[in-house]
Amino acid sequence: MSGAAKVSTQSTGERFRDAPPAVIPSQRNASDAYRVTEDQVHRARIVVARNAEDSDDCRQLLDMLGLLASTPDQPPPVCR
Repeated sequence: MSGAAKVSTQSTGERFRDAPPAVIPSQRNASDAYRVTEDQVHRARIVVARNAEDSDDCRQLLDMLGLLASTPDQPPPVCR
């Protein structure tokens, strides 16, 4: 391999034409523009944990992204 990444030339419509409706998120309006679901928070935490160098790095990243609550009984800042 030459190390070059393959670039998709499909348009957005072509990529999602055969995707099930649950895969394509619905359009958001102004009232829920800042709303974050528990599922989104969970998936974001998983991505951070998988890509963090160590536990301290993970904690710092979660805190920077607002995904870490100051106490266990409070929601994280992104959910407030």
